Amino acid sequence: MQRYDRLRQIRRLDPDRDWLTIYRLTATYEFPWDLTRALELALYRTYAVPSIGRLLDLTAELTERPQRRYDDTSLLLDTVVEHGFDSIQGRTAIRRINQMHHSYDISNDDMRYVLCTFVVVPRRWIDTYGWRRLSRHEVIASAHYYRALGRRMGIQGIPESYEEFEACLDAYEAEHFARDEAGRRVSDATLSLMASWYPGVLEPVLKKATVALLDESLLRAFDYEPPSPLTRTLVRGAVRLRGRAVRLLPPRRAPHQARQNREIKSYPKGYRVSELGTFPTPGVRGCPVPYTAPPGEGSAGHRPPPRTT
Repeated sequence: MQRYDRLRQIRRLDPDRDWLTIYRLTATYEFPWDLTRALELALYRTYAVPSIGRLLDLTAELTERPQRRYDDTSLLLDTVVEHGFDSIQGRTAIRRINQMHHSYDISNDDMRYVLCTFVVVPRRWIDTYGWRRLSRHEVIASAHYYRALGRRMGIQGIPESYEEFEACLDAYEAEHFARDEAGRRVSDATLSLMASWYPGVLEPVLKKATVALLDESLLRAFDYEPPSPLTRTLVRGAVRLRGRAVRLLPPRRAPHQARQNREIKSYPKGYRVSELGTFPTPGVRGCPVPYTAPPGEGSAGHRPPPRTT
């Protein structure tokens, strides 16, 4: 297999019909590292909307248990990619996502905005830092994929196309991004979590490098000091250089799921999808959602995945 053979395979598919196949090829073969970074940034952006940042700060999940919450979010989303929307595992993951969201008073507009970040931020990240730009087939397939996810989450008014997702995201951020202490606390906790994945002596450098990847609207919302032009050039240039290096590597021959990422640390002995996420307690950071796993859901677990480079 040659470097661009999978792209040629994608272009032979119909993005309006084969969107799940295309999205899987993009996410697990072509850009697993980039998509992980982009989805991290997508969720991170949402903290700059005060209604979202305050809720996340109130639950204290991302400030007190950031590794567990990072892992659960990654694993739940990845379960749907790996197994599909209509599998036992996929339905279980979406049910857990819905139970957690329905425990809190979250507006449809905020939910739709978060969905938009999953579509728009990865496209912008990969086109900027990936080893190649996304093809039109991949962009269309991604919009279809997250429309399907959004419908199953009960989100209303979901954009019809990538262009509508992008317009919705840009308009929402222009109207709602604002400085807020709660959002800043959640942002600081997330930066500390990301730095914790590497040797402690690198923490200050890694935090500065991460901030150098943020755009001006995020820097203003979190009240971070803008990085120097030199720092920004070096950091962004290094990430672009990584993409050029990946272009020279042979294509991936096996899918890489997010559950194989080294950043996932909470479940060394494996996990059950039905047990991922939070289960709020009455009167303590939200309302409870009773849940009993239906027959057959026990198969939705995973043994510890092999670690890959």
